[in-house]
Amino acid sequence: MARMNSIIEGSSARPPMTVGFDLDMTLADGRPGIKAVLDRLAAETGVSIDSDLAITRVGPPIEEELAHWFEAAEVKAAADRYRALFPEFGAPVGTVLPGALEAIAAVRGRGGRAVVVTGKFESNARLNLASLGIEVDEVFGSVFADRKGAVLLEQEASVYVGDHLGDIKGARAGDALAVAVATGPYSADELRAAGADAVLNDLTEFPAWLDGHLAGV
Repeated sequence: MARMNSIIEGSSARPPMTVGFDLDMTLADGRPGIKAVLDRLAAETGVSIDSDLAITRVGPPIEEELAHWFEAAEVKAAADRYRALFPEFGAPVGTVLPGALEAIAAVRGRGGRAVVVTGKFESNARLNLASLGIEVDEVFGSVFADRKGAVLLEQEASVYVGDHLGDIKGARAGDALAVAVATGPYSADELRAAGADAVLNDLTEFPAWLDGHLAGV
């Protein structure tokens, strides 16, 4: 059963509520930046990459995507170069998704902590968040699916919000409620079928959901 952390302002007896958020396609649409970096990488290496197709599969660490385009022995070097290019060509590009800032504010306004747990390389995730003006309490990168669970457990997160089926797996592995938003590659029906505890159209619905969750509704 997912943890139900209580919020008691001013009390040091219990930890504050912690809510984890995925980054790409949950808080922000980083696809234009990812596409720009992939196009740059293709130009440098001479390897043909269909970046329009690649950005439909955002979520897992970049190695999984690059494995579609590079020989196995070349994937690590390609991923290293991708990450080196990202600060200049990827981090400054993207948009904050509707309700993202308000969702983070809702967590903090109720005495909680908002942390980002993402498959994106951590330093690049931090740059991406800063460029978009998204402020959170902690950022943890290079984790996906079940591996997100270890971070969620360590942070004592009671809720994890994401858009990918891997995010639902991560929430389960972290003993957290899986809240899914249909702003990524999966429909609301697909997210429900995958076992999400709650499915929202987007993060504009999150503050009301959080109030209901905390009230035990």
